[in-house]
Amino acid sequence: MNSFVTSPVLDKTAKGTTEMLMEEALARARMREAEEAAHQYRLARRVASARSWRRFAGWAAKRAAKASANL
Repeated sequence: MNSFVTSPVLDKTAKGTTEMLMEEALARARMREAEEAAHQYRLARRVASARSWRRFAGWAAKRAAKASANL
């Protein structure tokens, strides 16, 4: 038999390459999940901010109406 083909060093290299590719794929998947979570968080903050400003605008409109009624 050819010792080069059955070399444990070659087997470790192939296994190590496969493990590295799997780790890279998992890392990419985690990055995509983190980016999606960040996107969802930003969207939720924008919605909450819009609600807050809408409430504030309503309060300001009522206060302006009262102020102009007192003139």
